[in-house]
Amino acid sequence: MKLAICNEMFEDWGVEDVFLCAAKLGYDAVEIAPFTLAESVVDISQTERDRIRKAADTANVEIAGLHWLLVSPKGLHVNHPNGDIREKTRDYFFALISCCADLGGKIMVIGSPNERNVLDPLTPEQAWDYAQDTFAACAEFAQEQDVILCMEPLASQHTNFISTPAAAVEMVKAVDNPNFQIILDVTSTAAENLDMPTQIRKYAEHVAHFHTNDDNGYLPGSGNVDYPPIIEALKEIHYTGYLSTEVFNFEPDPETIARRSIEFLQPLVG
Repeated sequence: MKLAICNEMFEDWGVEDVFLCAAKLGYDAVEIAPFTLAESVVDISQTERDRIRKAADTANVEIAGLHWLLVSPKGLHVNHPNGDIREKTRDYFFALISCCADLGGKIMVIGSPNERNVLDPLTPEQAWDYAQDTFAACAEFAQEQDVILCMEPLASQHTNFISTPAAAVEMVKAVDNPNFQIILDVTSTAAENLDMPTQIRKYAEHVAHFHTNDDNGYLPGSGNVDYPPIIEALKEIHYTGYLSTEVFNFEPDPETIARRSIEFLQPLVG
């Protein structure tokens, strides 16, 4: 397993400085939220993409991939009643996939709860079909670019569309593409009162990424989640991907959060 850190908590840091900090602390990779680079990835030139990738190489860290995909530009929605908006969202996914590949990333996390909520007048079934169509088209392009799209179950307090690993795997099976899998997130799974080790073992063949945090939305080890059984379950299924720390509270500062997170996880991972 490799240890990664998400970059949005670094807020006003340059991405090169994030890479250097992550490397100094012992991380293998950085996971990038594209809105921290530009409002739209279309605006990130090939020269800038090459520069970012080289900066990661120079710092000796990988770019794990992208998450928080649809925060900007505004107006995107994977299963919107309006077909033009769905098409615009699909096309932006294609742009994200290209950007991820250009940066050397392999993983894209489909979270963005507001941009997938079931909207009136759609039924849940209609929203599901629209999302499936969007994801199927994106997965085909992702396969060409050697990028894996990861459906993220998000707690029902944040979205009314795909809140459990079971639902995420149902979508994975519907899309039926090896480059469309799931990510498990500790905070979201805890919010649904699900036992994470059980979820890991049950859906082992589809787990392509993992977000480490705690039931309080903060860094791993700061809440009530029992972490050793989680890491043991990941070892048991021979998970070799990233453990990527994503927090929703940026206090006291990003470097302290990143340091405390890796100090907690490294001994468990071994």
